[in-house]
Amino acid sequence: MTSQHIVYLHGFASSSQSEKALLVRDYFQQHLPQHRLSVPDLPYTPAEAWQELQLLCVQQPPQLIIGSSLGGFLATALAEQYGCRAVLINPAVRPHLLLQQHLGRYYHPVRQQHYEVRAEHLPLLQDLQVQQLRRPSQYLVLLQSGDEVLDYRQALDFYQQCQTDVQEGGDHSYQNLQSRLADIVNFGQLA
Repeated sequence: MTSQHIVYLHGFASSSQSEKALLVRDYFQQHLPQHRLSVPDLPYTPAEAWQELQLLCVQQPPQLIIGSSLGGFLATALAEQYGCRAVLINPAVRPHLLLQQHLGRYYHPVRQQHYEVRAEHLPLLQDLQVQQLRRPSQYLVLLQSGDEVLDYRQALDFYQQCQTDVQEGGDHSYQNLQSRLADIVNFGQLA
């Protein structure tokens, strides 16, 4: 199989050094080194993050986008734009509403910079909100009912026409992700 581009998108206040990102990176290095895996450290302003993602995907359109939490939301918008497959891990559905509760100043450990989440950032997230999925069969949605950050039922409702897998318990970090990586690769038609 020719080399494919896979993109992993982290969640809010996370990074390329998160446990999930490192698990995905290690799995691809070990089992699928022929593919290009991008794990960007996204800026925290939605406009800058979206611009960076557009540049990343225009260079080599992705075969698969894996997104966690806010990254799942962005993965959905990108998958609709590029017509590729997406695996969403405890995805955010309406982050413009959720982030209203998290306005303020933060520090990005990998980019080593402070950033601020402001109310004026939220309309772009609302604009990126996909209203209806054009290709529901292109999505695999992995949810854990014990997610303490997001109500998994919102994702279950929005992605109801997609292939969904709900595990009882767990948490927002998605416990035992390593046991699902082969499923993710198979769904992405990468092997």
